[in-house]
Amino acid sequence: MRVFVEEQAVPADLEMDDLDDGATHILAVVDGLPAGTARIVDKGTFVKIGRVAVLKEYRNRGVGRSIMEFAVAESRRRGYSDVVLSSQTYVIPFYERLGFVAEGPEYDDAGIPHRTMTLHL
Repeated sequence: MRVFVEEQAVPADLEMDDLDDGATHILAVVDGLPAGTARIVDKGTFVKIGRVAVLKEYRNRGVGRSIMEFAVAESRRRGYSDVVLSSQTYVIPFYERLGFVAEGPEYDDAGIPHRTMTLHL
């Protein structure tokens, strides 16, 4: 909520959806405090990693990378061969460094430009 709703002005009703209940939620903790999060959603033949967010005070400290490495490892452990995510365009280079490849055109999600990215495990 702090990252998407407060910082990026995503409407709160768009932030919560019916996928939360069935998702695996990841919480990164630094010195006993929540620092970042993500979720993994089973889409049948692949998984979708989403809601990746790191609190401002923990950015540029490797928290996002750790979250993503854990999410990808968990996806691999579960036997999936593909991971998909929807990246805000300004963070595409972050996901590319993790091996994700941007695919398809840019699109709008909650007023923010995004692109689909895929990682073949």
